[in-house]
This record gives sequence, C-alpha cells and structure tokens, in this order.
Amino acid sequence: VQLQASGGGLVQAGGSLRLSCAASGSIRSINIMGWYRQAPGKQRELVASILSGGMTNYADSVKGRFTIFRDNAKDTVYLQMNNLQPEDTAAYYCNLRNGYGLGSDLYWGQGTQVTVSS
Repeated sequence: VQLQASGGGLVQAGGSLRLSCAASGSIRSINIMGWYRQAPGKQRELVASILSGGMTNYADSVKGRFTIFRDNAKDTVYLQMNNLQPEDTAAYYCNLRNGYGLGSDLYWGQGTQVTVSS
C-alpha cells in the first residue's frame, strides 16, 4: 500500500487549501483514513479522520474550518481547509489504517507543507 499526498502550499491568513491523498494497493473495505500535522518542535497531532463508512472526527482546533471527506471509488481522502491561520502551519501527513482492530496495518504518506502567513 502506498499513499501519495498533494495540495500543500503557501497561503495568507483567512485563505483556503485542499489537500488530497490517494491510496494504492490492496485496500480493505473497512479502513480509516486521516490527516495529521506536525509543526517544528511539536509532536504530530491528529487533524481529522474518516471511516470508510463516512463517520468523521476532528481536532477541536479545526472544527468548523476544516472538512475531511473521501471518495471510496478512488481510495482518496481530502482535507478542505478554510479560514487558515498561522497556527495551522505544519507538515501535513495522511495515513491509512487498513482493516480493523488487531489485524489492521498502518501506512503513512509523505508530508505536504502548509504555510500560512499573517
């Protein structure tokens, strides 16, 4: 399984970006795809996740501004980021938990940089 992320860039505060992450390989029907971010000197943190059935989960800091959605036919997850703020600056990583429970495997994509200027 491989994950290919794209869509990062430089944006002014209040602007928007959309990240995408395409998974390829043997993807199980039950899985969780998500976005994490890591700012310099900080730990990697969950931004948002979405189950294959559509249930979503968001970090409190992005609720109301970010939306995660997926296209199961394309095995692709998206992160629509609106009203970006300088504190959103980080490297963003997508991941895939392929399967459910003890039999699942975790995969990470390469990071894509998001920089928000004030």
